Amino acid sequence: MEMKKVLKQAAALIFLIVFVAGCAGTKSKSEMNAEREAVRTLTAQTLDQLYQKEPAAKGAVANAAGYAVFSDFGFKVMVMGGAGGKGMAVNNATKQETFMKMAEFQPGLGLGAENYRLVLIFWNTDAFNTFVTSGWEFGANAMAAAKNRSGGGGAAGAVTFGHGVRMYQLSDTGAIVGVSITAAKYHKDDDLN
Repeated sequence: MEMKKVLKQAAALIFLIVFVAGCAGTKSKSEMNAEREAVRTLTAQTLDQLYQKEPAAKGAVANAAGYAVFSDFGFKVMVMGGAGGKGMAVNNATKQETFMKMAEFQPGLGLGAENYRLVLIFWNTDAFNTFVTSGWEFGANAMAAAKNRSGGGGAAGAVTFGHGVRMYQLSDTGAIVGVSITAAKYHKDDDLN
């Protein structure tokens, strides 16, 4: 019975955080421009850190159809965890930026919070366009399958998905860490596009 109570409390906490974030209100044009610039700066810093740790990733990003970078803040309370973040996707052919959001769910024991960043590299245009226009939703099964794939061609330290996507996860200090996302949803940020 105690476990049900903990699960209900954790679910309530996650709902409260999502609700408060959603009630932030309408932003002014200058606030939106500042937020876009912060995402661009974070993207450049994240890519620089990735290239320092995995130099071959620079060629992989440059030769891909597109890429996306996200900053994520995650937390775990007992048996439930979640995260949310912002980022942007860039089409390498057109240089078009699309600002995006992500939400993540991580079941499992734990307590604490962490910041990390994700870099997604899209090898084909269809995968990139689907990601940007329709968003993506990964489940635990997709992540488990992806973790079992090897990534060659500049993808050391990356997880490779079957549909032409590679993912790096970096800690807030820039160290490459094992990808631990178990379920995530990516979608356009209507406020910033």
